[in-house]
Amino acid sequence: MNAVSGDTEALTAYREAGHDAVRLLVAFKALPERHPSRAALRDRAITAWTPLARHLANRYHGRGEPLDDLVQTAMVGLIKAVDRFDPERGTDFTGFAIPTIVGEIRRHFRDRTWDVRVPRRLQELRIAISDANSTLAHRLGRSPTVADIAAHLELTEEEVLEGLEGARAYKSASLSAPVGSEDSGTTLGESMGGEDHGFELADVRMTIGAALEVLTARERRIVMLRFYGNQTQTEIAEQVGISQMHVSRLLAKALGKLRDRLAEE
Repeated sequence: MNAVSGDTEALTAYREAGHDAVRLLVAFKALPERHPSRAALRDRAITAWTPLARHLANRYHGRGEPLDDLVQTAMVGLIKAVDRFDPERGTDFTGFAIPTIVGEIRRHFRDRTWDVRVPRRLQELRIAISDANSTLAHRLGRSPTVADIAAHLELTEEEVLEGLEGARAYKSASLSAPVGSEDSGTTLGESMGGEDHGFELADVRMTIGAALEVLTARERRIVMLRFYGNQTQTEIAEQVGISQMHVSRLLAKALGKLRDRLAEE
């Protein structure tokens, strides 16, 4: 939707009651660059046109951004419009300022409010789809389809779907957000799956189980008691009926066999 046509109300109000604002702007532009009164007159002209910036900022309120931030952004657009405006071109200031201010606000949404950075093309496409959706819903009296939006924007349905998919990055959900009823106390983060190390352990157990076959029955028993039973070499020696030093030699021999077998695999 064209920004100027979408603000007929604002245009009318400023054409009828903004004579002082227009006069200040023209007077500011008429002064030479180094004139001592130019800076003060510029400030007065910006102040006089501030209601227009606030009006346009209010149009975009309720889209997830604080109104104060939108007003500040609109004021940046207004200042740019005041500084760039050339009365000699015969253009009405409102017709020049509104697209400038709206463009600044849209850049704010495009560049600062995305939780996940996506290409600028998709950011601009999201805005175009949003505007088209509002326009077509009013015109058709129903929610527009992907085909309706594609025809309105002169795009393919695949491009519209790509824009809708990219729009999901606009706002992310907090992992602390409640899920289900408020009384449940369950958060989104608690409902999400995590990394399961059990699969890795299962693979390791299968590999080691096959490798243990190269050991003798006594070597296998010593390894199991040491690493699965978490027993000391002295405790193992008592159970097996040999010296602790003999257990140490057998354990070292068994581990060497296992390393060789695992290296082969």
